[in-house]
Amino acid sequence: MNRQQILDFANRVQTCHLATVENGEPRVRGMMMYRADESGVLFHTGTGKDVFREIQANPAVEICFNDLQAGIQVRIRGRAQVVEDQALKEEIVERRDFMKPWIKEHGYGLLGVFRVTDCRASVWTFAANFAPKEWVRLSS
Repeated sequence: MNRQQILDFANRVQTCHLATVENGEPRVRGMMMYRADESGVLFHTGTGKDVFREIQANPAVEICFNDLQAGIQVRIRGRAQVVEDQALKEEIVERRDFMKPWIKEHGYGLLGVFRVTDCRASVWTFAANFAPKEWVRLSS
């Protein structure tokens, strides 16, 4: 897969697992990505959640997207950066109805947005199971 195919794959699948580091130990959780493009992979979470504190303390992350029916796995490595952009927060809430009651009650300070940048991706398939791993640069 080339860069654009990998970004298209991530945007289609959206659900992924995000690995962070806390005190030198790995932490993994399921996430729903917001968007992937040339600028990186964009996520949102609650500012009070462990994942938000973990990326602030150590920005090294890895994301894993799976399409089990197609037999494709894409891993993306990069560095998470908190994004303070009110217009982007409003866009996210507008597109994710489930968030509207939380924001109405607690305000936008509840919403933490982060972008994974300096992304490199590796694609795995059954057909290429034993092939050497190749990394594709997705963002700077």
